[in-house]
Amino acid sequence: MSIEEIIESWKHSKNISPCITEIRVFQRREGQYQPFPNFLHPLLIGALKGQGIERLYSHQVEAIECVERGKDVVIVTPTASGKTLCYNLPVLNQKLRDPTSKAFYLFPTKALSQDQRVELQSLIERIHRPIRTFTYDGDTPQEARQAIRTQGDIVITNPDMLHTGILPHHTKWLNFFQNLKFVVIDEIHTYRGVFGSHMTNVLRRLRRICQFYGSSPQFICCSATIANPKELAERLLEREVHLIDRNGAPSSEKIFIFYNPPLVNKELGIRGNHLHAARKLIAPFIERGIQCILFATSRLNVEILTKYLKDRFEKRLEDKGKIRGYRGGYLPEVRREIEQGLREKRVKTVISTNALELGIDIGDLDVCIIAGYPGSIASTYQQAGRVGRRSEKSLAILVARSQPLDQFMVENPDYFFGSSPEHGLINPDNLLILISHIQCAAFELPFREGERFGKENLEELLRYLEEKGALHHVDQHWYFTQEAYPAERVSLRSVSEENFVVIDTTKKKEEVIAEVDFTSAHTTLYEGAVYICESELYTVERLDYKNRRAYVKKTEGDYYTDAIDYTDVSILEGFERREDRGIQYEHGEVRVATRIVGYKKVKFYTLENLGYGKIELPDLEFHTTSYWLTFKWSLLERLPFSRLDLIDGILGLGYAFHTMAALHLMCDPHDIHRCVGDRRAKWFIRLSRDSKGIYSSLHSTEKISEKTLGLFEPTLFIYDNYPGGMGFSQQLFDDTFELLEKTSRLISRCKCQSGCPSCVGPVKEVGERSKEVAISLFNEILKSC
Repeated sequence: MSIEEIIESWKHSKNISPCITEIRVFQRREGQYQPFPNFLHPLLIGALKGQGIERLYSHQVEAIECVERGKDVVIVTPTASGKTLCYNLPVLNQKLRDPTSKAFYLFPTKALSQDQRVELQSLIERIHRPIRTFTYDGDTPQEARQAIRTQGDIVITNPDMLHTGILPHHTKWLNFFQNLKFVVIDEIHTYRGVFGSHMTNVLRRLRRICQFYGSSPQFICCSATIANPKELAERLLEREVHLIDRNGAPSSEKIFIFYNPPLVNKELGIRGNHLHAARKLIAPFIERGIQCILFATSRLNVEILTKYLKDRFEKRLEDKGKIRGYRGGYLPEVRREIEQGLREKRVKTVISTNALELGIDIGDLDVCIIAGYPGSIASTYQQAGRVGRRSEKSLAILVARSQPLDQFMVENPDYFFGSSPEHGLINPDNLLILISHIQCAAFELPFREGERFGKENLEELLRYLEEKGALHHVDQHWYFTQEAYPAERVSLRSVSEENFVVIDTTKKKEEVIAEVDFTSAHTTLYEGAVYICESELYTVERLDYKNRRAYVKKTEGDYYTDAIDYTDVSILEGFERREDRGIQYEHGEVRVATRIVGYKKVKFYTLENLGYGKIELPDLEFHTTSYWLTFKWSLLERLPFSRLDLIDGILGLGYAFHTMAALHLMCDPHDIHRCVGDRRAKWFIRLSRDSKGIYSSLHSTEKISEKTLGLFEPTLFIYDNYPGGMGFSQQLFDDTFELLEKTSRLISRCKCQSGCPSCVGPVKEVGERSKEVAISLFNEILKSC
């Protein structure tokens, strides 16, 4: 059976057909071509023709001509539209004109860097000129680094290496910086949130060093489709950028299906498990050898799906290795081997996190199944774009979870297909981030009096750092004084500490099998956890927290573990406050504390709870900005509910409000988190899938009684999930009543009786009267709107 025949069989299936909410067909599109620009070097044109390229897409020519005129550009076209030539051709053309010219290529991951070097090298080999390209990252041997610094023409690296390994050692790169003509930044849509805020500061440091050496490079940026690519590029570069977004590449026919698992409990609004649905939908393609990619929303889900699919489809020895998992944390050599297996068609099915969302070459796949809405329209298109690159027809399926955002998308396909993708937001002048990079910049070159670095008052920050002993002011310059190397202490991806390594002790010889980031280690590497790597089960026997090492042994268990955590938010400072209709709403700075208290043992396949274990690890804490909504008792006491029921209603309201806030802000739901507690931090709600309770602190074991609740101020917090904040809370504050109206509609229109995961949340978490109370609250607050 072909893809079309499988889809046709689904249309007539009594089990599958009712779950399909949309089939959208994107017709084949012819390409728009233009001849090679007359300023392209003959050797370069010859090399392109040697690769079978006789003409260029229209957007490629537009990009090359803009760069030729000296403009900084950002190219925004779909996956597989030939963006690589938009920067390779101008860079190589300049190199053929001026053999001394240099270029940096920046990719967000090492895997993408390696992949792009292969493509660049194949073009250079046809030019027959000594243009030397090198990858310079953490895996580059020390003995090779000096040769790259002195002999490299095009150096391919990533922001982390530029930050820690190149800019602080710029004197060793003197010739390179003096002749730097281009900086290529690919996948700029990934530079959002904390990563993007750090990236702007790294680029400030780069331009500062270039200015010192007398160079002023042009920037060529590429992006997937987001709502504000020009704005994001200009925020990153802090200069004007020309946008190129008219795609001239052809595209094959693509079928996009939205699949909503069936209701298994209509009263509670509970739907079938989305992972089970994804396994069912991918099965006919695996059986027929059609190459597929299945995206999951978490590392744990990747491992669970990989195990389930291997258990079913790798029973014969000759089938071993055809199904592979892929995620961050796997060792680099394992990931490269899987990528090559996909290109060579040895790997038929890969189950991945968003690690394969970016443009790594994994060949021409046919089917993409997305198990759970990835959090943004942009990411959904990126994942769907991994298939159909060269084939005649391809299929993408979005399988919805019960969460409100997933349900909203599959029930409103016109919104999904008609909406602009999300904005990429950054806040480079976040003080925590800015101060870190000011120290890095001062280490690289002393600051002159009157020099600018970002929008904040630089002199005030320099004086603050002088008081802290980090800088010294002499002869109208500010010098870095500490012995410590500042860039090593600053992580671009977060503000957390270094990764944990996972060490397999099953055999006599210990072996490192994976790495886990600092925050995730708290929920995956506690003692007693089942750690899953490449669908193999390991038990964490010992966690050396101080030295960031987890020691594991292979196990044959029938369960996995799921950590339970609680979060408490306390207000540090309010920036603005308003009061209206029985609610008080504010935004300001808060402290967020999360404690991982224990874990559940969950049986594979049945999801039966087999018991609990205790976790004792340090709390995770950070300061950020937040929006909060306090419900006055003068409002609450007008409603005919008990105090505990009222708290349940606020919990359900918060669940739905979080969803609508993410949609309203056009951000990923993971960019903001929520918590319900007391405005004066006298209590907070501990909430898990199995229980809830009201406690006075993270440490307390005694629940607060209903009688005492009247002394406190119930508050819903929606906080930025990034240390220092990203600026989301101000917009939520400004749009409070618009958001309340949208949230009210979401809950009222849900067809469930008492609340469900698609509106106020699972009844087990938020209580049986949560929906009723939330609707009454909205009616009372909004009745005079």
